[in-house]
Amino acid sequence: MTTAPSLQTTVVAIDIGGTKVDIALVDGDGSIRERTRIGVEQAGEHLFADIAAAVRDRSRQGVSGIGVACAGPMTKGGESVSPINIPQWSNFPLAAALGEVAQLPLFIEGDVRALALAEGRFGAAGGIENYASLVVSTGVGGALVIDGDLLDGATGNSGHLGHLTVVPNGNVCSCGSLGCLEAEASGWAITKKWGVAPPDANEQIRQEVATLVGAAIGTLACVLDFTQCFVGGAVALGYGAPFFTTATKAARERAGLEFAQGVTVLPTGLGANGPLLGAAMVAWREVA
Repeated sequence: MTTAPSLQTTVVAIDIGGTKVDIALVDGDGSIRERTRIGVEQAGEHLFADIAAAVRDRSRQGVSGIGVACAGPMTKGGESVSPINIPQWSNFPLAAALGEVAQLPLFIEGDVRALALAEGRFGAAGGIENYASLVVSTGVGGALVIDGDLLDGATGNSGHLGHLTVVPNGNVCSCGSLGCLEAEASGWAITKKWGVAPPDANEQIRQEVATLVGAAIGTLACVLDFTQCFVGGAVALGYGAPFFTTATKAARERAGLEFAQGVTVLPTGLGANGPLLGAAMVAWREVA
């Protein structure tokens, strides 16, 4: 459950993205301190050693556990991770490696799935038991909270909204399929389809991207019975209020079943600290 952690519970939070890694102490009220940022490209082959040094220092400060939000793909529990933008980490044994650094309870989750947990505690989904989280940025990632719990699935990979088909026989996706939301509406897809960087997209392109995102959300709302989807990411947030208006309209047009017809697409309530708060939530849901 996305319950509130104890105010006395401090954890080490690690956010591992494609370009940077943030490590910090996070207190139960969401306060973040002693943040260290490591550039992935700059660290190169020394990336894990740099992470380990920062974690080792913070793990000595009376913390109750370590939470990690990591870009994927990964196996369940982060036993093996292969972040697409960290080539030196192909099938990297992250759980075992971090387990040798600090003798603390350790929990690893996908980055967008961790964000979904933070949305329910610190963001716009407070008090909501059923919702979707989506990030529309360079890629498209998603996660689902159903009956108050993060939906896991058989391998812990449930919630990949970016791989819903929105254009039959459309563009080739990074997963190898055709017409996935990520292949039609992500940052890289916008550049490939229209030859412009996402911030330079005209109004017609922005409307099409929002419509595709809304169609995917509306379809899923009928399957999983939720009425709110909280969306972050540079593309969605960069396109502002018109994106959410168009996406909501498209979602409601696609959601034909009565219980899903009120589906609404909303901006995330998490700010720049969302990824670290998500990582902290990964630990708190187990140790708080």
